[in-house]
Amino acid sequence: MSLNKDFPLLKNDRILKVARGEKPDKLPVWVMRQAGRYLPEFQQYRKQHSFFEICQNPEYACEVTLMPLRRFELDAAIIFSDILVIPQALGMKVEMHAGVGPVLPTPLTVDQIETLTVNCAVKSLEYVGRAINLTRHKLEGKVPLFGFSGAPWTLMGYMIEGGGSKTYSQAKKWLYAFPSQSHALLKILTEVIIDYLVMQIEYGAQIVQVFDSNAEYLNKDLYSKFCLPYLKKISEDVRRKLKEKNIDPVPMVLFAKGGWYCLEEQADLGYEVLGIDWTVEPKFARNLLKDKKVTLQGNLDPTALYSPGLELKNSVEKMLEEFGSERYIVNLGHGIYPDGPIESVKILVDTVHNFNI
Repeated sequence: MSLNKDFPLLKNDRILKVARGEKPDKLPVWVMRQAGRYLPEFQQYRKQHSFFEICQNPEYACEVTLMPLRRFELDAAIIFSDILVIPQALGMKVEMHAGVGPVLPTPLTVDQIETLTVNCAVKSLEYVGRAINLTRHKLEGKVPLFGFSGAPWTLMGYMIEGGGSKTYSQAKKWLYAFPSQSHALLKILTEVIIDYLVMQIEYGAQIVQVFDSNAEYLNKDLYSKFCLPYLKKISEDVRRKLKEKNIDPVPMVLFAKGGWYCLEEQADLGYEVLGIDWTVEPKFARNLLKDKKVTLQGNLDPTALYSPGLELKNSVEKMLEEFGSERYIVNLGHGIYPDGPIESVKILVDTVHNFNI
């Protein structure tokens, strides 16, 4: 598949405008994990193809990315992939088990850091770039397309624990017992993430998000030592490398789930947008960041989608009023759950777009 940058003209740029601090005609809304298991058409697709087969085939990934756009008037698409394609590219085996989620059968040990296959990692991930390029064309300019990556600490956690965890105690153990090795691993992951995001933007991603899904397992001291410096390096080096390649910068989003304890510090990392999870009061976030030039994204509790229609509409409107319409992208406070009601997604989107700003 050849790289074709002759993209159709973008018709809906609400999210890009808001990320830049401009006022849109309507509040923009999209949903994390919007192309996923809650859609019956995705469930049907999964009967024919394995999870990582879809991720690694640009045509399949493109098709799944477009599925929610056919149902809902969302203001963005996000490429169908997974944050754990990076550990895969580094030579680790990653499996997706039904009812369990991701499993890394051979977790990383301290003495295995040097065995990670760093040199060709991003090259091996170009299937994501090709999927982005194809999807940009298939979208025909309808909405912008997100690229994304996991954050260094979050990827580190999965690699050491061998999958998801309720405590991430094995990964946290590294931070206390093996700080130098932890920094060595985080540096490797940071460099790969930087080049991975640059590659996605080269192929056509118009906005990128860094998911630090496991921020909630750390305290402020650990996050300041082992996360903030690397997150800042990602935002700075992605922009620097794009400039060197004469590629226009794109907005960058940081979503540190459970990272409310250092929201102020996150606002100084160079990301235009900060994702807010459902545990944070909108007014708290607004007041804390009132002097920061940053857009907020979030933060409806995904389980609110199970509310009766009128109650859901009222909850969404209350959230919109509390966030206010300035520099605000509407989303959930985390990804939609596999049994999320489809009709509730439509209520969410319609309520947002009908809200008077």
